[in-house]
Amino acid sequence: MKVKNRMSENPRTVGLDTSVTEAFSLMKENNIRRLPVVDKDKVVGIITISDLNQASPSMATTLSIHELNYLLAKTKIKDVLPKKQKLLTIGPENYIETAARLMRFNKVSGLPVIDEHEKLVGIITETDIFDAFIDILGVSRPHTRIDFYTSDRVGTIADITGMIAEKGKNIVNTVVFYDKKYNKYKMVIRIEELECQDVVDALKDRGYEVESVIITQPE
Repeated sequence: MKVKNRMSENPRTVGLDTSVTEAFSLMKENNIRRLPVVDKDKVVGIITISDLNQASPSMATTLSIHELNYLLAKTKIKDVLPKKQKLLTIGPENYIETAARLMRFNKVSGLPVIDEHEKLVGIITETDIFDAFIDILGVSRPHTRIDFYTSDRVGTIADITGMIAEKGKNIVNTVVFYDKKYNKYKMVIRIEELECQDVVDALKDRGYEVESVIITQPE
């Protein structure tokens, strides 16, 4: 799955001379928490609700509400945009796992999406990533999840998926990863059917160590 399949297209933006008041209003009206900052048709940064809150006067201020509003209206995005902000972007053709890794390593919650012409075409956020992984894992529909340990040998996945197919069951998805805690490979299979005892028994007969079986029926 690529970034272009999950990003929000034509995102709301602000300019360097946009007031903090306007930025607050844009976020509230569109229920968003970040805005790309554009200057001369190029993205130069990203401003978040946290940046705006930090730029706002403390609740302990002695200023009146009118003075506060005047101050925020006069304060521009260029005044509050983090000076040492490293602009991180991603292309629409990148895969979502690349976006997830970039966000995680840099501790950011959203990335402007820039095409090959350096044009802003969208924005992808941590919520988009979460939703994508939920869909990929198939956890939003009824299924049986079987967790078991396996050895690292050629043909393991073919052996297991073939056995499940022979039993007339449909696999939603399969995940294999190395469990450092137990120094073993763990395989997680989600099957569309809710009655899978025959699959569990077959796995055990083949020598696989079944850790857990969970039936999920999302509301």
